Amino acid sequence: MQAIAYGANGTPDSLHVTTVPTPRPGAGEVLVRVMAAGINRPDIMQRKGLYPPPPGASPLLGLEVAGEVVAVGEGVPAGSFPAPGARVCALTNGGGYAQYCVVPAGQCLPWPTGFDAVHAASLPETFFTVWSNLFMTAGLKPGESVLVHGGTSGIGTTAIQLVREMGGTVYATAGTADKCTLCTALGAKTAINYRTEDFPQRIKELTEGVGVNVILDMIGGNYLDGNLRALATAGRLVIIALQGGARADGVNLARIMTRRLVVTGTTLRPRERAYKAEIARQLEERVWPLLGSRAIRPLIHATFPLARVADAHTLMENGTHMGKIMLDLQQPPTNTTAR
Repeated sequence: MQAIAYGANGTPDSLHVTTVPTPRPGAGEVLVRVMAAGINRPDIMQRKGLYPPPPGASPLLGLEVAGEVVAVGEGVPAGSFPAPGARVCALTNGGGYAQYCVVPAGQCLPWPTGFDAVHAASLPETFFTVWSNLFMTAGLKPGESVLVHGGTSGIGTTAIQLVREMGGTVYATAGTADKCTLCTALGAKTAINYRTEDFPQRIKELTEGVGVNVILDMIGGNYLDGNLRALATAGRLVIIALQGGARADGVNLARIMTRRLVVTGTTLRPRERAYKAEIARQLEERVWPLLGSRAIRPLIHATFPLARVADAHTLMENGTHMGKIMLDLQQPPTNTTAR
């Protein structure tokens, strides 16, 4: 099959189309003929050598796909979902930038009603991440408030809509006026331009000094002190990425103690299959009907053919996108430059 590989220097230009053996599904796995795949920040980190795949995972990039099941491994019950011929979107453990991808059966979900391959493939990474962190880890309840950093990223646009539909109040940060406008259009009560405003102070003003119950943070290091200042008493901070660094100097840890704050962090990729399967079950029950009715919708910023994956990575690194960046594999690549 054709797949995307990358060079040792880890630059976008090193991405190239290559030929590799088609994988075979193992126990509890299915083989998916990939029609579309999503570009995600962990793909950039892996390409740079900063996020190695966990043991046993495919070394190829790509954490979410949509396509058709063409084979199943041992232990996948005959006649059950996902069976051969089923159209699925799936959270992968790697390998999505390819014509075929092996996926644990429990991490597959049906395409929501009316969705095409590109829109279905845009769902797994962000919806698994947001649901597991906000609703399973942080235990977000109706009536609580959330601050979402990076409000126009794939994670951010998903989080704003999910919190809105689950009865919460959501605030967001973004870096331009246009991005702030999109956040409010999606359901944020207020969007804060982090380049011109001090987000902890604005949150205090917007909540009459109380703060928010939960913060979903992908920045890390240099946001930690501000996040602690923006939380309400007994608030929960969930760190899911470290775009602002892994170290935080000058942080007043007494705030955690005196205000009973909870600070936690997660990475989804190395978690066990059973946990991811439980996320999928909850998503299908609670969220997939909202997608089918269009109460929630994924935002697609740009779609590239597989051969232009380098352009897709460059766009993500530039940070100008609003929503998801996708690969459409329904047109087979015909060159080896991946530009």
